Amino acid sequence: MIRFAPLSLSALALAGLSACAPTEGGDVAGRADFNPSYGGIQTLLLDGDLVNFHVTMKGARDRADVDAYARCAAAQYALIRGFGFARHVRTSIAKTGGNWRGDAVYTISQALPAGSATIDAEVTVRDCGAQGIPTI
Repeated sequence: MIRFAPLSLSALALAGLSACAPTEGGDVAGRADFNPSYGGIQTLLLDGDLVNFHVTMKGARDRADVDAYARCAAAQYALIRGFGFARHVRTSIAKTGGNWRGDAVYTISQALPAGSATIDAEVTVRDCGAQGIPTI
């Protein structure tokens, strides 16, 4: 009988993330040229735990960059309000010329909310900082 030592959650997370690491010859050049200008974040409390975020930026590569900026804003906002989690409700993104605008809605909560689009605010804010994405 073979017995395995139990893995910590952080070890499991690192193992899972290692599969996401860029491989040699990946799109490193595209990332090196990425130099966005973050235009700011506006927040609007819609109802109790429902918050609307308006973000603007220039130099986004695609919609994912704008979505990441809004997610970073939501995570920091959750922490500022004393909550640990957020759940994505919807995001609308528009581009005019080189200007991108995101209109995102998140719920914030102290406990992990139900659903698949949840974020751990503390981990997300840390990741945003490592990626150079500003928060509120």
